[in-house]
Amino acid sequence: MNNHISSKPSTMKLKHTINPILLYFIHFIISLYTILTYIPYYFLSESSRQEKSNQIKAKPVNSKPESAYRSVNSLDGLASVLHPGCDTLDKVFMHAKNKFKDKRLLGTREILNEEDEVQPNGKIFKKVILGNYNWLSFEDVFVRAFNFGNGLQILGQKPKTNIAIFCETRAEWMIAAQACFMYNFQLVTLYATLGGPAIVHGLNETEVTNIITSKELLQTKLKDIVSLVPCLRHIITVDGKPPTWSEFPKGVIVHTMAAVQALGAKASVENKPHSKPVPSDIAVIMYTSGSTGLPKGVMISHSNLIAGITGMAERIPDLGEKDVYIGYLPLAHVLELSAELVCLSHGCCIGYSSPQTLADQSSKIKKGSKGDTSILKPTLMAAVPEIMDRIYKNVMNKVNGMSNFQRTLFILAYNYKMEQISKGHGTPLCDSFIFRKVRSLLGGNIRLLLCGGAPLSATTQRFMNICFCCPVGQGYGLTESCGAGTITEVWDYNTGRVGAPLVCCEIKLKNWEEGGYFNTDKPHPRGEIIIGGQNVTMGYYKNEAKTKADFFEDENGQRWLCTGDIGEFDPDGCLKIIDRKKDLVKLQAGEYVSLGKVEAALKNLSLIDNICAYANSYHSYVIGFVVPNQKELTELARKRGLRGTWEELCNSCEMENEVLKVLSEAAVSASLEKFEIPVKIRLSPEPWTPETGLVTDAFKLKRKELKTHYQADIERMYGRK
Repeated sequence: MNNHISSKPSTMKLKHTINPILLYFIHFIISLYTILTYIPYYFLSESSRQEKSNQIKAKPVNSKPESAYRSVNSLDGLASVLHPGCDTLDKVFMHAKNKFKDKRLLGTREILNEEDEVQPNGKIFKKVILGNYNWLSFEDVFVRAFNFGNGLQILGQKPKTNIAIFCETRAEWMIAAQACFMYNFQLVTLYATLGGPAIVHGLNETEVTNIITSKELLQTKLKDIVSLVPCLRHIITVDGKPPTWSEFPKGVIVHTMAAVQALGAKASVENKPHSKPVPSDIAVIMYTSGSTGLPKGVMISHSNLIAGITGMAERIPDLGEKDVYIGYLPLAHVLELSAELVCLSHGCCIGYSSPQTLADQSSKIKKGSKGDTSILKPTLMAAVPEIMDRIYKNVMNKVNGMSNFQRTLFILAYNYKMEQISKGHGTPLCDSFIFRKVRSLLGGNIRLLLCGGAPLSATTQRFMNICFCCPVGQGYGLTESCGAGTITEVWDYNTGRVGAPLVCCEIKLKNWEEGGYFNTDKPHPRGEIIIGGQNVTMGYYKNEAKTKADFFEDENGQRWLCTGDIGEFDPDGCLKIIDRKKDLVKLQAGEYVSLGKVEAALKNLSLIDNICAYANSYHSYVIGFVVPNQKELTELARKRGLRGTWEELCNSCEMENEVLKVLSEAAVSASLEKFEIPVKIRLSPEPWTPETGLVTDAFKLKRKELKTHYQADIERMYGRK
């Protein structure tokens, strides 16, 4: 049995009602079949995985409590480059282009048809029918990037000056990025879902003259704010010229990406050699989605990104040409950009998608046609917890809608596999017959799912392990550390942990007295997570005060980042995220409440789609804002004899009380203290999406915006003062 299991299997089992004698017989048959059929697999593979799972994964470099932990694979020195001599991103791509020249690199699905579908409530949804993937080779991408960079240079873009990209995740985004890396342009990245003021702030702070965007974002977001960006001179659309653009301010010219590439190709023969970057040059100024206030621009050098992707790649066994990665998260997020750079550097191909077209059941896919995972059949995929939580709830809703026999069979297989995983064993019979259909939701070939951006609940992680028949790795990192910090190893089937430090960095824990966390705590040292290594970035653009507050250099010249997250180390050197300094609130009576802990305990309820806990020091209790699951809440209302429209149910005091009862029971089961359990709640009929401005692109809660949005409800629940 693994010595480091974070959540006991018994606490995560699904409940069933079946005759005990029949249950025993079924277990006997499954066990007998597994033993007889898979003896070679059991002895050759399982014992090896169990041994690896129990190994020490990281160690402190010395015996002092404040000592940094390093991966056992980098105790003698931190890794910083993927390949000798490839110390800038243009060299990394050149190395990959020369090695994988004619191999597929970037794939985009052809749009066969688009149509508007009228919903019963009168709303119109755009539906698409998509064809196969069309592919660009490494050589194709190199030529397009080279020509595009040259074209930008002709338009007046100078080395070491800023150029912005404000665009959805797509092949052209990566081509534009590679062009900027080649020509030493500093790429300013902005989320496609940012609001107007945040976009204006980023563009004006970086004083960009050129921006790369799409027709849709130009029409919906940029058109109204171009006049507020005085430095802007050129807008380049990646997908053709928009139908109307004559109303733009004088001096702003719109080009297509194809036209700029043609300009660069024509002039490349007579053009003088372009300026190439050095490792310390800025590659990206990445504006964070910002859970508080205006977004900050993080300055990321070439050497920062290369160190980060070096550490990430080491945690993915057998990474190479056979792998297919599906790209659909925002490329303006460090998790997606790093993941795609890892794939590009190892010869994997990247097929592009979007959250609206990912699966057969996705919102933009016309009924009866195929989503992207069904066509691409990826082997690698990154996700944020919000997406994994949605998959978990959708599958469980379907399980609950099965016949009694089907549901019982699924639950028995689920619980049996959970027990086997906890012992380090596989369940090939269950995988082949019970979970094949669930696995096919993501194409059927996924061999590794990596989750980052926020903590993933143990229940969801174990569910994904079981139903998708693959390791689900958790990663921990920040934009300020190039997304690199820790990643769990593929044979480590524990839950609730984020793994050992990557080979590119080291991590130490700093005492936080106010929260009661100390690196001398027994049995597990605890404290604020401090990350050190070459992946730690240069700081915040034009924000020296914040840079000094969050970063420092030690006597050896190594940069360190103070994350604000609280962690603890397990005996095998793996890290758990247990709190966040900003999430800790002191109640009126002096008790400290971790809002994140409260949310994590309640978020996996089928009744809850999202939850934000809130408290302040002037009151003695916690309150909450809840986005309920429409199907579950409607059913609860029916059982309680309550009727009304969706909005009426969410605004009903009776429904608030009914949901509160469910929350309170779950909170007690999760061992929350009495003062941590929300006393009053507000039900929200509208979901929280990045477009509403209430969550980030990684679906992290924006507490400040949520507080403002629900201010009237806060006053109601606490009583006006």
